[in-house]
Amino acid sequence: MADLPIQSFSVSLVILREVAGEAEVLLLQRSATLMGEWCQVTGTIEAEETAWQAALREMREETGLSPLRLYSADICEQFYEPHRDAITLVPVFVAFVDYDVEIVLNPEHSGYKWVSLDWAEDMVAFGGQRRVLRHVKQEFVVRDANEALRIQLPS
Repeated sequence: MADLPIQSFSVSLVILREVAGEAEVLLLQRSATLMGEWCQVTGTIEAEETAWQAALREMREETGLSPLRLYSADICEQFYEPHRDAITLVPVFVAFVDYDVEIVLNPEHSGYKWVSLDWAEDMVAFGGQRRVLRHVKQEFVVRDANEALRIQLPS
């Protein structure tokens, strides 16, 4: 019997804003890998970085944004990658930003949209993304974010 490795080397970040009392999520359209697909901010954890530091760096690199508040989403995306023959676990974070922020995309993305969490579920490609969006809606929009999950940002 062979063991199937479990790996964790990347992060996922859901960016939220509030407009007229309604929550919106930022989705980015991929321009290379998974070209044309809509996704949240994602990226690899670099050496000497914590997962939440990687989420902040990827947020800046992919959108030009910095969060007002950052939370552990208390959930991981998980999926099987056939080319690695491994299960990947990806910690998820949630960032809140001002409603009028300016998005500056990097070359990994060709476009962006602010949409409702319900609409976002229809736009993303994978079931794991939809499960994460439903969780974020329930735990960070319907309910107030649990402050025990808040990550203190460096000043």
